[in-house]
Amino acid sequence: MQQDTNQKQPLYVIILLILAAEAVFILPFVLQRIFRPTFLETFDINNEQIGYCFSVYGIIALFSYLFGGPLADKFHPKNLMSVALLLTAIGGIYLSTFPSLENLRWLYGYWGFTTIFLFWAAMIKATRIWGGKNKQGIAFGFLDGGRGLVAAAFGSVGVVIFSLFIDVDISETSLAERQYAFKQVILTCSVIVVLIALLVFLFLKPLKDNSNTKPNSSYFNIENFKVLLKIPSIRLLALIILCAYTGYKATDLFTLYATDVMHYDAIKSAGVGTSLLYVRPVIGVIIGFMADRTRASLWLIIGFLLATLSSIIFSLGIIDSSTTFLFIINILLMAIGVYSCRVLYFATLEEAKIPIVLTGTAVGLVSIAGYTPDIFSGPMFGILVDNPDKVAGLQNAFLVLSGFSLVGVVASFWFYIISKTKN
Repeated sequence: MQQDTNQKQPLYVIILLILAAEAVFILPFVLQRIFRPTFLETFDINNEQIGYCFSVYGIIALFSYLFGGPLADKFHPKNLMSVALLLTAIGGIYLSTFPSLENLRWLYGYWGFTTIFLFWAAMIKATRIWGGKNKQGIAFGFLDGGRGLVAAAFGSVGVVIFSLFIDVDISETSLAERQYAFKQVILTCSVIVVLIALLVFLFLKPLKDNSNTKPNSSYFNIENFKVLLKIPSIRLLALIILCAYTGYKATDLFTLYATDVMHYDAIKSAGVGTSLLYVRPVIGVIIGFMADRTRASLWLIIGFLLATLSSIIFSLGIIDSSTTFLFIINILLMAIGVYSCRVLYFATLEEAKIPIVLTGTAVGLVSIAGYTPDIFSGPMFGILVDNPDKVAGLQNAFLVLSGFSLVGVVASFWFYIISKTKN
């Protein structure tokens, strides 16, 4: 049975979920997205090498999705999430020592365990319960939009701290000075993640789903997977997540485009990435609101169409330092498309009629294929953009992205037809 739609969940719960959901990914992903040129320079690596670090993360995450999903159906989210945040922050402290490339790969593998096995499915399940039967769009809209706001806040704090330790023009500083400034950014973010872990442990109270169905008493029950695999929309949802997440991973290219094509300096290019994060909460709330009044899958189709169009425009090479306004408009269109898809793919769990009692297992199952971009997108985009002709490399990367977005359009449309017929 599904959750009682009259059951209201406290507002502070979704606020805690928002804080935790983005804080756990700040150190592995957000800092290198906002400070991509600085990150590569201070660790003395290139885009392909950081891409392989993400691959290690993705490989560990692949197994973590499978076994972490059922774990979320057994234990309370606050325990899993608070431990995950604390362990992730410890990894951040190690990151601040600027480990070698080999050790950096090990660190990303460690983060693949802490952020996924212990955290991911528990957070998605808690959000679904909070949203009830009729407010899944709003729940996941608040979650992803709020995550964007939290990421933007972390990014802004990071840029301010970085600027405080760079008291002259950045082009006049030494590598050691830039490395020291970036170290302060990493340590500050690690401390904030620890504080959020404490808040989650102390204040994330038990959530009631009012389900009369209980999961099988065993931890890893193969029958639960068999039940889910019989639902046709599950396979489509995995493909939708794969395409949407590839688009989200490609947002790492924005700061590189600003640096290599628009000729922005490190601080200004980081500002571009941070500014886009402030768009994310607006998109999340608006798209979530619209999805609850129509269908989440309909807005997935629209989001993928926008991502396809904007990535094709980037790939054509018509945007350069002389077309700043077009750069702003197109990057905004892509952000709307990519963030819309990211907001809604788990909001479709209700539309697909996935039993709440199996939410954690379902999330783990679709995530196995859906989040494989963690394995291949880093090296793929890294190899493309490390082209001696940096502009051509970025164009090729966006051309590949347009292909994934187009597949997302088809998968979302198919999902829409199936769920509409079923309902």
